[in-house]
Amino acid sequence: MPQKPAPLREQTRSVVRALLARTALELFAAKGYDDTTLEEIAAAAGVSKRTLFNYFRSKEDLALNGLAEQGELIAARLAERPADEDPWTSLRAAFQALEEIDVTAERRLEIITLLFGNESLRAGHAEKQARWQELFAPLIEPRLPDSDHRTLEARAIAAAAITCLQTAIEEWMRLGGQVDQFDLYDAAVQAIRRPASPPEKTTT
Repeated sequence: MPQKPAPLREQTRSVVRALLARTALELFAAKGYDDTTLEEIAAAAGVSKRTLFNYFRSKEDLALNGLAEQGELIAARLAERPADEDPWTSLRAAFQALEEIDVTAERRLEIITLLFGNESLRAGHAEKQARWQELFAPLIEPRLPDSDHRTLEARAIAAAAITCLQTAIEEWMRLGGQVDQFDLYDAAVQAIRRPASPPEKTTT
């Protein structure tokens, strides 16, 4: 059954939010996050400051716009994966939904550099991304063997995968976007899933 489209009013609100967020990011990139005011963002978007506050609560909210939607997009892709697929494989495929977002690599690098170059935004980004755990864990749990700790295991896998993704994004930014982001993600996952080697014996 086809999904019922969102009411026109909701669609319009979504478009305006996207416009305001894009305008804010362009100003942040040009002037710097701390040196850009809400008044400047409103003026550049052609709206009043009051209208701006109808859509966003703060400057940080503007900068971090889209993370919730990204989490929902990834969760939707995760739900579509085969039920008997390994959860790590399913997560890897679901995370690739981020590549569907219509933005150039240069623009993505610009945004990531902005977010991770400011301590407040960096913390806010990590906090919002951590909330993805609540979306992913219930979709991971049915893929795991029955156990007394299956819910805990699902939450742990979700948290670890999100951390690997964020670590990969940071490294991708550090390397100037010159490598494949998901190669870095794979390396991060491999590092935490690799069995620990026993310590070497020392001779005396």
